[in-house]
Amino acid sequence: MGRAERAAGPEGGSEAIPITPSEGLVIEAEGLRKSYNGALAVDGVSFRIGAGEIFGFLGPNGAGKTTTMRMLYGLASPTGGTLRILGRPFHERDRDLKRHIGVVPQETNLDPDLTVLDNLTTWARFYGYPREEGCRRARDLIAFVELTEKSDARVEHLSGGMKRRLLIARALMSDPRILILDEPTTGLDPQSRSLLWEKVRALKAQGKTIILTTHYMDEAEKLCDRLVIMERGRIIREGHPRDLVRDVIGREVLELRVPASEHSRLLQALGEAAQGADALGDNLYLPTENGEDLLVRVKRTGVALESAYYRRAGLEDVFLKLTGRRLEEE
Repeated sequence: MGRAERAAGPEGGSEAIPITPSEGLVIEAEGLRKSYNGALAVDGVSFRIGAGEIFGFLGPNGAGKTTTMRMLYGLASPTGGTLRILGRPFHERDRDLKRHIGVVPQETNLDPDLTVLDNLTTWARFYGYPREEGCRRARDLIAFVELTEKSDARVEHLSGGMKRRLLIARALMSDPRILILDEPTTGLDPQSRSLLWEKVRALKAQGKTIILTTHYMDEAEKLCDRLVIMERGRIIREGHPRDLVRDVIGREVLELRVPASEHSRLLQALGEAAQGADALGDNLYLPTENGEDLLVRVKRTGVALESAYYRRAGLEDVFLKLTGRRLEEE
């Protein structure tokens, strides 16, 4: 069964948990379902997450990604299917196994009346650390997220980016093998986002398995080794971001702004060259291997264009193609 490690907590007494599951898998979900009052929020999803991966869940609001995440850290219990974490079946009352899962929630639920250091030392006591050891670990984590100068500041005086970093430090208190990030950079400025990405990559380098949801396509492209796109409770696509872009879209996208009343005439004139086109209001998105050549063909149709340009295809185009909407509109 491989090596084993005590669940985090210096007092010991926890059941040993395998840290080298079969095939290097950390999470195995098969036919996972969750219903509320008879309505399926998650409809039979299956996925596997390997040790040391950054794995993403994308999808519009109501797609089931948040419910899936909640089942992964025990806040919701599955209605059906199986879920194995670190090689053994998982349920919401498995406190020993939950010590190996750190969670950074979407909302900021720090204690605003406590200092940065006190927020972490309070959490350390929750995990059974002796006072001195808990304080030492708290200071190490504060240094890791670059908040040392704010150790004695109250949480209410921190910026949004600082609060997000403190939430990550708190989630790492038990030295979890799995870190779950629920939209970790929502509302942050570009500098704060970049710093948080740096910390996520550092945690991956330490061997942590990281699971995240995000509404930022550049974030998913830069961070995720693999991801799934969910819609209406089901997984509709899975893969590496670059592979998804190549397989679903191609190399480039030609973006046209032209009155919606002219879309049919333009697409008919382009014929097979317009295959895979998507529309959003007056905008047309045409996947292509050569945007320059396709733009020449578009101009030859004689349809009046308000604007036109081509660019390299990205993950947002994949999302638009598969779900018919943009993440930031949800």
